[in-house]
Amino acid sequence: MRYLKLLIIGAGSRGNAYARAIATSSKASVYAVAEPDPYKRQIFGQRFIWGEDGSPKAGQEFQDWRAWIEFETKRRSATGNGNSEGGENGLDGLLICTLDETHIEILSAISKAGLQDIHVLCEKPLALSVADCMSVYAARKNSPSIFSIGHVLRYSPHNLLLRRLIREDRVIGDVVSIEHTEPVGFWHFAHSYVRGNWRRTTTDGDGSLLTKSCHDLDFILWLLEQGEDDGCTDTPKRETLRTIFSSGHLTQFHRDRKPPAAGNATNCHSCPIEKDCIYSAVRIYRDQHLAKGKRGWPVKIVCPDIEDSYKTSPASADDHLLNRLREDYDSSSTPEQVASRPWYGRCVWECDNDVCDDQVVTITWDGNVLPSGSSGGRTATFHMISHTEEKTDRRGRIYGIHGEITYDTKTITVYSFETRQRSVIEVPKMPPEEEKAHGGGDYGLARAFIAAVDAVVNQGWEVKKAQREYVGCSQEDIVRTHAVVFAAEEARREEKIIKWKEWWSEKLKEAGK
Repeated sequence: MRYLKLLIIGAGSRGNAYARAIATSSKASVYAVAEPDPYKRQIFGQRFIWGEDGSPKAGQEFQDWRAWIEFETKRRSATGNGNSEGGENGLDGLLICTLDETHIEILSAISKAGLQDIHVLCEKPLALSVADCMSVYAARKNSPSIFSIGHVLRYSPHNLLLRRLIREDRVIGDVVSIEHTEPVGFWHFAHSYVRGNWRRTTTDGDGSLLTKSCHDLDFILWLLEQGEDDGCTDTPKRETLRTIFSSGHLTQFHRDRKPPAAGNATNCHSCPIEKDCIYSAVRIYRDQHLAKGKRGWPVKIVCPDIEDSYKTSPASADDHLLNRLREDYDSSSTPEQVASRPWYGRCVWECDNDVCDDQVVTITWDGNVLPSGSSGGRTATFHMISHTEEKTDRRGRIYGIHGEITYDTKTITVYSFETRQRSVIEVPKMPPEEEKAHGGGDYGLARAFIAAVDAVVNQGWEVKKAQREYVGCSQEDIVRTHAVVFAAEEARREEKIIKWKEWWSEKLKEAGK
């Protein structure tokens, strides 16, 4: 029985989140890290790999993923061992936790280097275009390894219970419709999607629906469509999805909305109305977080080394944060310079953002898909909205022929048409640290991935069986749920209804499948 060794590519927020989850596993550990930022790499290594008083061994620290591929290729050439044979520096799996646009490049490089026997968990989204998603599937279709995606909503105890109530216990009978909402939060949206890394559409014109909410559409499909039996077949028996439509806009964060009293200010630090502005960066990062001793997300995103400054003194940390927020661009800056990084002190009405802050997606299915065997279609509506108090506290309502379910991230309530009674379902309790991590989804995903890898490595399971049993979806499922997002964005951009069968058949044809 081999203790599994994992590589984290990217020591940012998501890399740290998964590393914390892995640390709770009794079957695996973070063995190596690949991260271009020396400070992030050092802190990550001290926290999860070699300890504060230790130092990295050969094969435990890489300046980026390319350096790891070069190292691993040479190691295999010298020893003749792949990951399945173990060895001192051999890895069983890796987690890709880098920025979205790098995922396809890393996955393609792994395939070209012949390292497809290494098990992979890739943060969502898989790629930024349908074509790239299909290329990943084509390259990995016959890969002898587990492949998982960061669709964390599938793995939270709350959502697993919700799915069981709907599909196994059938507490409201056949599902007719579902309404699901992701309230992003007004300042959270400003942080990530106006000033941050995800503020611009991709080359294919896809934006916040892909980067923020692709796992919400996956969640809906997982609730209503995907079954345990057919999750890993090459030809799923569920070509029932009929139409996809979407509408959405950038309603708030553009120059026409800028308060006149702000004048020509482009940065919160120099703005005359900063103290009264609800989107003040000083107010969000300093007053609401750092001044209250909160140095984690989002402060550490703005200043990854905030802890070092805080050790000197709280005043030093305050100065460091404000200096970072003063950073700005002007007319002399090139488009490449502006696009190359986030600008967390920039006025939200003067940014170069263009992604939707309000979007609705409607999905319909054909008839003859209900578990009872009766005829009748189903519908699902998803709403991503930034102008909310709650921050990603998802909520929804599921309508069935025998009752309805209302839910948020902490509660599930069932109303029965027969008894006219409302019952609150007890949701599994979890440690506070896990609950903060997508309602336990980060931990559930990491543990499911580790369990699948362990089943293959140590128990001799076939990959498809382990993928189905623990990951819960096939590589084709992963590509298909991403494709639904791209179809919705195409529907929004072109103001049309996507007829799924024809659209998906065309994409498969273009990919040569």
